[in-house]
Amino acid sequence: MTASTPPAPDRPAGPIDGLWAVVPAGGAGTRLWPLSRSSSPKFLRDLTGTGRSLLQGTHDRLAPLVQDRFLVVTGRAHRDAVAEQLPDVDGAAIVAEPSARDSMAAIGLAAAMLERRDPDAVMGSFAADHVIADPAGFGDAVRVATAAARDGWLVTIGIDPTFPSAAFGYIHLGDDLEGHAGAHAVVEFVEKPSVDVAERYLATGRYRWNAGMFVVRPTVLLDLLAEGDPDFAAALRAIAADPDTLEDAWAGLPKIALDHAVAEPAAAAGRVAVVPASFGWDDIGDFDSLATLLEAPDPSSVTVLGDDALVRAIAATGLVVPGGGKVVAVVGLDDVVVVDTPDALLVTTRARAQDVKAIVAALKESGRTDLT
Repeated sequence: MTASTPPAPDRPAGPIDGLWAVVPAGGAGTRLWPLSRSSSPKFLRDLTGTGRSLLQGTHDRLAPLVQDRFLVVTGRAHRDAVAEQLPDVDGAAIVAEPSARDSMAAIGLAAAMLERRDPDAVMGSFAADHVIADPAGFGDAVRVATAAARDGWLVTIGIDPTFPSAAFGYIHLGDDLEGHAGAHAVVEFVEKPSVDVAERYLATGRYRWNAGMFVVRPTVLLDLLAEGDPDFAAALRAIAADPDTLEDAWAGLPKIALDHAVAEPAAAAGRVAVVPASFGWDDIGDFDSLATLLEAPDPSSVTVLGDDALVRAIAATGLVVPGGGKVVAVVGLDDVVVVDTPDALLVTTRARAQDVKAIVAALKESGRTDLT
């Protein structure tokens, strides 16, 4: 038996009362090097050819649901760039982390801040670097998730898988959630499986991709964290109570993902719900997924992200990013990836796109941090 979100015949319009958008804007996108780097990560880049960065696209998608209720958590090095790209977001709502401590610290701090500001709020945490093709369908899923979160559930949105991916974690759907049509209990979160295991998951119809989207009341999230790590929850609440302590307290916080710190143990205790949804989600994890997302009008030619006039292709397919100002010529190569920038050139294949992160690691190890 499969499970999915039932279509809403009368789609609600307008913002969702009391919902805040928390946008973690972090990560360097190492599989998208040399386009994405630590100084200019993928969430600040226009990777869709729309003229809007991924961060701006995330804001555009969420604003109709939350109006001006945003909290963006980003690295200190990117705070000014985030503020420049989001002029409609209050500068006080852009929180700069002193260092990367993974998602639990970032999202937990936002929860602690909202707990003090609006005790009845619901927060939805949505990454800054995802692409969603159907914003209206996304909004429908968020409305269902928000209603369940008001009843004390930690809610995640599970993406209908389109193929047996080994690159994503999975959510195992349980029974329907009583009183909340379109939501289910979560049996468990499953780490990234092999392709064979993923195929078995898809055959059951009871698994969804874990996109790291969580909707929850801030106090519920922090109380769940306190059950496993009371000191961590107390430290986040203390920082929110006295923001001047952020610098000194931050380095002592555990470096752990929200999934491991809260979602997995809470699911085991039967306290997590999932809203299955299909709205054309992509996290643009590498150049292969970017090529799929952009889809050349002619599948027998290359896809170009940037100035078409700089690319000459003969009997070639794949993705070309001409960012170095020079002409890039590709002849007789299928499923190639060519990324040209002023100081680095990447040539690989779509099949090996995941391996680009190894180049970044090697550059860092050799001291070439100027390139990463």
